[in-house]
Amino acid sequence: MHLPKPLAQLMKELGKLPTIGPKTAQRLAFHIVSCPRERVQDLADALLEVKEKIRYCSQCGNFTDEDPCSICTDEKRDSGIICVVHGPQDILAMEKTREYKGLYHVLGGAISPMDGIGPDQLRIKELLTRISTSTIKEVILATDPNVEGEATALYLARLLKPLGVHVTKIASGMPFGGDLEYVDEVTLSKALEGRREV
Repeated sequence: MHLPKPLAQLMKELGKLPTIGPKTAQRLAFHIVSCPRERVQDLADALLEVKEKIRYCSQCGNFTDEDPCSICTDEKRDSGIICVVHGPQDILAMEKTREYKGLYHVLGGAISPMDGIGPDQLRIKELLTRISTSTIKEVILATDPNVEGEATALYLARLLKPLGVHVTKIASGMPFGGDLEYVDEVTLSKALEGRREV
């Protein structure tokens, strides 16, 4: 298929985005071409603005346009609890629950020797500094329920317990509304481990 060079280039660039395959890139490119110029300009402006203004919070590592971020400076939040997550997208997921009212700490990934990521590549030193220079009572480990996430949680638990803070891990197991027959063995075993009295 012969495409005009600018359209082919747009499809190529869109295809570099995560979860965007060739067909989706093509659909998006055709949609952008058919949009009014103002909408395309708004998209271009938003892309440039996010690159110019968004940075990492110096305290927690979340994305922010002000430093420290609005969560770190919110006096209504419980400053005695820190929830440790892999990335800023995990903070968004936690905030959607409207249950958690403490602070966060973004590690910037998970320990993964296969990918060459060790503890030194993560924001673990910053976490230890935060704990030693504040009145943190509890650290909640909200790492992903996979091999890398579990390894990271175990490593952090060993580092944090001697500091005298209460270390907990979010429960994992059966999803609400899930059917038992479709749940994998690891998830089911985690659900059994995390059972509580009714």
